[in-house]
Amino acid sequence: MGTLTLRLPEQLDARLSLFAKLEESSRSELVRMALEKFLREREREQLLAEVVQAARFLATDPEARAESTVISDEFAGADSEALTQLEQNDPEKWWQ
Repeated sequence: MGTLTLRLPEQLDARLSLFAKLEESSRSELVRMALEKFLREREREQLLAEVVQAARFLATDPEARAESTVISDEFAGADSEALTQLEQNDPEKWWQ
């Protein structure tokens, strides 16, 4: 496991210490959890930005748009068939 030395403003350090005591956890564990959550959110934001960029490209490039329409049409039948099979197995729980 790597080590990180971090300087915190006194007020933030006091809040972290208090919260760690209330949670019966270590300060390091709380910081690891917060950093993990922060990085997950940033990665998700980056992925969504890439999806938006790809969608804009597909919407504005005539050749890419035509190709994506063909692919979509090819899979429409398979999607419908899969849904029908699921509904026949248990119509009340087809979404599970």
